Amino acid sequence: MTRLQRRLLRGALATTFLLGAPGMTQTTLQPSTSKVQQAASPERLLFKDDGMTPNSRLPTLVYRGVTLEGDKASALETLFSANGWPARWRYTVYDFHHYHSNAHEVLGVAAGTARLKLGGESGQEVTVQAGDVLVLPAGTGHRRLEASRDFLVVGGYPGGTGDYDLQRPEKATHDASVQRIAQVPLPGADPVTGKQGVLSSAWKP
Repeated sequence: MTRLQRRLLRGALATTFLLGAPGMTQTTLQPSTSKVQQAASPERLLFKDDGMTPNSRLPTLVYRGVTLEGDKASALETLFSANGWPARWRYTVYDFHHYHSNAHEVLGVAAGTARLKLGGESGQEVTVQAGDVLVLPAGTGHRRLEASRDFLVVGGYPGGTGDYDLQRPEKATHDASVQRIAQVPLPGADPVTGKQGVLSSAWKP
């Protein structure tokens, strides 16, 4: 092997080390992490208890335009699971007001667009599209008002919450729901930005 050939070989090996060989996990994770960090300043929405929908003292977080490479639903599932919010389903958002009294919830839009109502009957309309992620504290009302035909959502819960409930706004169940909501622990990480993410400062005891 000539001196020139050895020099070219060393250059090729250095490039492979820095950029990663084809198929290496590192080459896909590093760009993704950088792009997620660009979405680290979510909107914060607060909804009051209206006597029917408990809502929460914690803000709902709305991340806009989280960049997702490849299949967006799979990318959301991977992102949520990596941050301790395992995805449980792919579906839509129900078209009636409801909330979960025993679990926080993350909703990632994998496809399409929709107009949602957050916070119950007296809440706020929010328009979402593919790449948007909503982090709902336990008790937060939500429903779908309208959506494109391809609207698809990935839903997850911190720690893989198993038997999460589904409550409709009712005076008869309101007080019991408030008690359950108060017992839901704070998650250990933000589903989008991880342990050092926004959630650690936005959601405090």
